[in-house]
Amino acid sequence: NVAGIKGMLIANKRQDNQVKTYITYNKGRDWRLLQAPATDLDGNDIHCILPFCSLHLQLQTSENPYLSGTISTKSSAPGIIVATGNIGAELSYNNVGMFISSDAGNSWRAIFDEEHNVWFLDKGGALIAVRQPSVPTRHLWVSFDEGVHWTQHSFSSVPLFVDGVLVEAGAQNQIMTFFGHFSHRSEWQLFKIDYKSIFTKKCTEEDYQTWHLHNQGEPCVMGQKQIYMKRRPGNYCMLGKDYSRILSAESCICRAHDFECDYGYERRGDGNCRPAFWFNPSTVSRSCSQGQNYLNSTGYRKVVLNNCTKGVKEMYTARKQQCPNRPPKGLQLTTKDGKLTANLGSNVTFLVHLDEGDSLRTNIQLDFGDGTAVSYSNLSWTEEGIKHVYKSAGIFRVTVLAENTMGFDTTTLFLHVTCPVEHVQLLAPFVVIRNKEVNITAVVLPSHPRTVTYFWWLGNNTEPVVSLDGSIAYTFHSEGMHTITVQVASANVILQDTKTIAVKEFFKSLLLSFSPNLDEFNPDIPEWRQDVGRVIKKALLQEQLLVAVFPGVPTAAELFLLPHKNQSEGKKKSEEELERVCLTIALNQNLVEFELKPGVRVIVYNTQLTLAPLVDSSPRHSSSAMLMLLSVVFLGLAVFLIYKFKRKIPWINIYAEVNQEKEQEMIGSQLTGHSNLFVGQFLAASFLCVLICGGIGSFC
Repeated sequence: NVAGIKGMLIANKRQDNQVKTYITYNKGRDWRLLQAPATDLDGNDIHCILPFCSLHLQLQTSENPYLSGTISTKSSAPGIIVATGNIGAELSYNNVGMFISSDAGNSWRAIFDEEHNVWFLDKGGALIAVRQPSVPTRHLWVSFDEGVHWTQHSFSSVPLFVDGVLVEAGAQNQIMTFFGHFSHRSEWQLFKIDYKSIFTKKCTEEDYQTWHLHNQGEPCVMGQKQIYMKRRPGNYCMLGKDYSRILSAESCICRAHDFECDYGYERRGDGNCRPAFWFNPSTVSRSCSQGQNYLNSTGYRKVVLNNCTKGVKEMYTARKQQCPNRPPKGLQLTTKDGKLTANLGSNVTFLVHLDEGDSLRTNIQLDFGDGTAVSYSNLSWTEEGIKHVYKSAGIFRVTVLAENTMGFDTTTLFLHVTCPVEHVQLLAPFVVIRNKEVNITAVVLPSHPRTVTYFWWLGNNTEPVVSLDGSIAYTFHSEGMHTITVQVASANVILQDTKTIAVKEFFKSLLLSFSPNLDEFNPDIPEWRQDVGRVIKKALLQEQLLVAVFPGVPTAAELFLLPHKNQSEGKKKSEEELERVCLTIALNQNLVEFELKPGVRVIVYNTQLTLAPLVDSSPRHSSSAMLMLLSVVFLGLAVFLIYKFKRKIPWINIYAEVNQEKEQEMIGSQLTGHSNLFVGQFLAASFLCVLICGGIGSFC
């Protein structure tokens, strides 16, 4: 910055690997090279023609506040610039000299052929120059005509390395202090110089002259014509404290050089400002809404601090325009607390934000995802949030739509509404076949659709299988007893249930039902069902039995016959043995009965014999009437078969004559010794009867 001249700057610019010095009078809108002096110190002509040759200045400021640096300007002495530089095609640090301009950079003169520090006295009325500290000196130079003539004065008998000069301002005390040292090992030396005696009097009006600030003859600088007061060169009068440099300032008519390119625009080769490649002029302020106005740039703006008026001002100044209609843009939907989860029954506050568009005339539609939706005519209604209470747990798709005449925008979030888990029950078969896939289900109360996480520990694994579904399919690869554990997590609650499953190569099963009087005392709790299962197992006296009593009414159960753990005689023999045991139990109706309480005796019926392992954990649909119907059908078929084969079997008549006490013994003897054919036919008929009864039961 050139002190004292508003909008005037000097800069060094690198161009084509050359550094050159430029000057501007309108805060960087236009730049030009510096015109070199016409003559050197000896009066010889300097042939330096622009733009091939110009004056270049060093613009380093001094780190020492008591030295002037390579360039010096003062606001108290506007228009005077003293700098170190060189003349040529580019800036160089060889063959440098000192140059001065007393008309704000329009013309320059050479004053020294070596580097000097220059100080301003009496607001530029006098200039003091001393060599750089690297060279010892005992002389100083004084100029009273802005550097045109210099007089030499001695201030020390011994050459001094001048490290700095302190100029004490004041009308009554004009003292200048030099400090330095005689050698690099000597102590500090101070010299005080009183320069008051060089001024003969205080300046009067006759001692001043006017000076017009200009830019190569152009009187309007930063939109003003400025006239300054300067002391006539050669006058030895003191300016004083009440001296004012500016005499008058008159505004100019605005012209093109008073305007620079606006933000997003750049000057092209023809001098006009055009949009840069990265800038879209059609983009308006985000705060602009329909019904409001905005300033639409013409690509130009007046230089900051420029004071021009009228002229082309209206043509280059941004024009006020109405905000255009635009579709909604940047729609955002969040919850007030920023979370995507909420407790069942609690108030959920949704916030709707729209970055761009006509918010006052935009319709907002918010769908909560549970069959409820709301609509607002403008966005201001939603500033405090939209509240909603969910009456069921689940994951809800919440959608907001912003729409106006120009278009629409939409966005979605998924809200998890949860409540604590109160109960979990693991449903799994009691016996499964090895290497055969089986389904396992966890029932959660209350129901939490899609908001519960399930952790399954299967097949004695140490790491759980995680799922969002309450059912899982699994295959057991080894026989034995396996423990299955499921944990369900919802909100901050975790519950667990565990079941034990028997894994076998094969097994048989029978469906059991009970006399109706048991249902009158059925509490339908797991402990009660386990007790009933133990009673049935104890009555049958079979070690390889597993009894499962199903929940619900009427009471039903499934009887599993498992092979022995150690099968030494082979799988086939074990299957035959298991088949015999299964048939024995199936053909002996009313084999199991027990006393529930005094006066209440419960009879257990076998309902169906399965040809393959039957494992079904779904609710049974049997009833007392169905059991009676199946019993009647089974009995009728048995009577029919006995009557049909009566004449063909010799021992039937004998069986009829035997008294009642020996009836069971004779039947067993004849079956073993004489009638294997009858047994086979009877068993086949029994299986046929079971199949028929099963079909009727399914149909019913």
